[in-house]
Amino acid sequence: MTPIPAQTAIHAIGLRKSYGKKLVLDGIDLIVPTGTIFSLLGPNGAGKTTAVQILTTLIAADAGRVHVGGHELAKDPDGVRSTLAVTGQFSAVDNLLTARENLRLMARLRHIGRREGGRRIEELLERFDLVEAANKMVATYSGGMRRRLDLAMTLVGNPRIIFLDEPTTGLDPRSRRGMWDIIRGLVANGVTIFLTTQYLEEADQLADRIAVLNGGKIVAEGTPAQLKRLVPGGHISLEFGSPDALEYAARTLGEVSRNNEALTLQVPSDGGVQSLRTLLDQLDRAAIQVEGLTVHTPDLDDVFLALTDKTKVAA
Repeated sequence: MTPIPAQTAIHAIGLRKSYGKKLVLDGIDLIVPTGTIFSLLGPNGAGKTTAVQILTTLIAADAGRVHVGGHELAKDPDGVRSTLAVTGQFSAVDNLLTARENLRLMARLRHIGRREGGRRIEELLERFDLVEAANKMVATYSGGMRRRLDLAMTLVGNPRIIFLDEPTTGLDPRSRRGMWDIIRGLVANGVTIFLTTQYLEEADQLADRIAVLNGGKIVAEGTPAQLKRLVPGGHISLEFGSPDALEYAARTLGEVSRNNEALTLQVPSDGGVQSLRTLLDQLDRAAIQVEGLTVHTPDLDDVFLALTDKTKVAA
């Protein structure tokens, strides 16, 4: 039996799930290091929700070996539940209660003592900037406040692993960035985040690693930068101070695209450090003076469209 790597929060090998004849997860592997943000991307129906439901003990896998928080899911589901919390796409708060009452209810459900629960509640109200609104009914809250309270309720039990499903859906840009800061702060304190999102910019900004799920299979995995290098279209843009400098550079560099009016050249590149270093060495050897240099890589939208095939959607 393969040992679980040290400092691993989530480890799933050969995860499979079918509903009748419909194969939803086709033997996927997931390894999420402790204290990182891992994002699972994929088109609607790719199997993301099924994967999260299995990892959070809501449904059983047909096959595969899963460890979450050091506990084997098949043998110790209660141990798995003790380490994690789930924040769904829609806020699970009671509109007829205040923020403090919602948090108190969660503390009781977690069987936290009154004194410890009170301390924890005040700490979370302060942390999520809800002190002034703590005694107001949640029905009066803005979307951003409701989302902050929802995440605060998730943290009452001090989980070490948090599954976030579409955490910023419906938030305005300022509230979204505020939520990103909160998520980064959690990770800085050692919490592991498993993120599913339809906002590719969000995954790009937050995730240490991203896996792309399509048709029940992981079709690519890596850092955002690594994934962007998988699709064509990357280039390095060079800006020059005169037409003569542009012409000399174009003759020297070979296969490039040029813009005579803007005095720029586009050199094909994967955007990696080695490619940039090679180009800079070439420019230096030829004594080519460059006024400006910009590295352009495909974004995650390009990656998503290139790697996902809507004809292979699972469920």
